[in-house]
Amino acid sequence: MIHTQQLTLRAGARTLIDQLTWHVEDGQCWSVIGRNGAGKSTLLRTLAGLCEPDAGSVSIGQRPLRDWPLEELARTRAFLAQSRSDAFAYTALETVLAARHPYHSNRYWEGSDDHKLALDALAAMEVADLAARDVRTLSGGERQRVAIAAMLAQDTPLLLLDEPANALDLAHQVSVMRLLARLCRQQNKTVVMIGHDLNLAHSVSTHALLLMGDGRWRAGPVAEVMQAPILSEYLGHPIETIQHGQRSIFIPTEEHA
Repeated sequence: MIHTQQLTLRAGARTLIDQLTWHVEDGQCWSVIGRNGAGKSTLLRTLAGLCEPDAGSVSIGQRPLRDWPLEELARTRAFLAQSRSDAFAYTALETVLAARHPYHSNRYWEGSDDHKLALDALAAMEVADLAARDVRTLSGGERQRVAIAAMLAQDTPLLLLDEPANALDLAHQVSVMRLLARLCRQQNKTVVMIGHDLNLAHSVSTHALLLMGDGRWRAGPVAEVMQAPILSEYLGHPIETIQHGQRSIFIPTEEHA
């Protein structure tokens, strides 16, 4: 689904990611993990085609990203930004329906199928009762769930999400992450997401990409990459692992002065 070849990303004079050669296969669920400023959001925006790399290349479906027509790309990948600004009084339903625009090359108005997909997506995010509400009146968590519903309605094989659990309460964090994992398993969708909760990431992801923020990176299955010594190095804080049944639980340890 995604292939990067010697991808390099910089922020000013600092190299965030150096020569990332990385393969993401159909049906995989990847978590991108690293400290603040490590380049996670920059990478995701580059994968979405919203930023140009400083060197190297990105391909989606074996086609260079620069060769994708925008409308076709919008039917292939969906992108959830870390934050958004709602300047207009759209309802939650209208906001989700806007995600159907890539399928309207020869017509402007949405059809009944679009409305059903939008309503189903709102229901999946447990915000169907907010369909008629002005999105500017929603809480942060409600607005986040509407944004994820829009991604679902866009119905793309590739989902790129920057902190999907942001502003969500615990129950909805878990339900959203389980939904993403289920989409990978049952519908062969591919997910690449950024998150800071190591336990949620480990419980739903098949793979992880760790970013150091100085160019270094490490990628692989969660069992190989999400190990306490490796995470401690990449996150800059000592972490230990506790086994609870079949679950691995990551706990930051106290640093004594």
